[in-house]
Amino acid sequence: MAKKLKSDQTLFLATILLVGLSIVMVYSASAVVAMERFQQPYMFLIKQTLWATLGLALLWLVMRVDYRVYRNPAFIWTTVGVVVVCLVAVLFSSPINNARRWFSIGGLGIQPSELAKLSAIFFTAALLERRMHRINEVSYALAPIAMVVVGFVVLIMLEPDFGTSVSLAIIAGVMVFAAGLSYTYLLAGVLAILPVVAYLAISAPYRLKRLTTFLDPWADPLGDGFQIIQSLIAVGTGGVTGRGLMNGVQKLFYLPEPHSDFIFAVIAEELGLIGTTVIVICFCVVAWRGLRVALHAPDSFGAFLALGLTTMVAVQAFVNMSVVLGLAPTKGIPLPFVSSGGSSLLINLLGMGVLLNVSQHASTEA
Repeated sequence: MAKKLKSDQTLFLATILLVGLSIVMVYSASAVVAMERFQQPYMFLIKQTLWATLGLALLWLVMRVDYRVYRNPAFIWTTVGVVVVCLVAVLFSSPINNARRWFSIGGLGIQPSELAKLSAIFFTAALLERRMHRINEVSYALAPIAMVVVGFVVLIMLEPDFGTSVSLAIIAGVMVFAAGLSYTYLLAGVLAILPVVAYLAISAPYRLKRLTTFLDPWADPLGDGFQIIQSLIAVGTGGVTGRGLMNGVQKLFYLPEPHSDFIFAVIAEELGLIGTTVIVICFCVVAWRGLRVALHAPDSFGAFLALGLTTMVAVQAFVNMSVVLGLAPTKGIPLPFVSSGGSSLLINLLGMGVLLNVSQHASTEA
């Protein structure tokens, strides 16, 4: 009766390769630091393996759930409500590095802002499906999306988490633009947002310092510029083939958090240009196949869902690698599927599961 559905195997394999590289590189980047700080060299390896196993199991399950159930208003509004409650509650949690972004459950950190990105994608895709024919009517189509997205952005900014806030806004913006938003509205929106972004960038001393450090890290090489300089040294010394797995030097207390935000620098140093090229190719494949799924989705909800999920991964990957290469100010955004961190890995794998399910229903015609 119904034809057998098959997921996009190329997309699946690229995702699995990134997760596999993550487990290897998180151990390489964290073993010495974990031994020094916690006397447990395998601590981050064990955590990453557990999160990866849980994430892949979740991906496998979500792949088998028809993506159209996510357009159900009860599901969407329940998800939005849960995210709002979590984003408010996390503001009352204990600060970590002067930020309140995580819940601690059983010793594992849960970051509600990661779930907010997924919730915003579901909400925006469902609303655009019903109202994209009048996308340029502010009160009918744009205002509801803005209310939810801006609400999430404001709560995430209070943590504070500037990078995730901007990522969320970009994801929603790409989805709305793809729905046929007039260039006039787009230009007006950009012009309206730029002063706000500029003010937020310079209003907090630490964000202003990040910006000035990005412009000239060598002005304070042992202070604020230390992080990016060490990252560039790691990338530069890797050469074509790298120093070899486990043989990196910059991860030895030079690069702060080498297993999370700056793991791409460790990959560059140990696996060289070859290793980083493999990572970049994997993300390009994810972006290509994700956009292909969006183009061939059987309905507009699936198309917007695929576009939003693909943009979520692509934007994070682009920003993280740009920061490591000194092409953007430090944002604190992890490298999807690769950086150590449970919430990010779990949500990205969940998103890939949804995307793979959409691919099962997509037309295979080129």
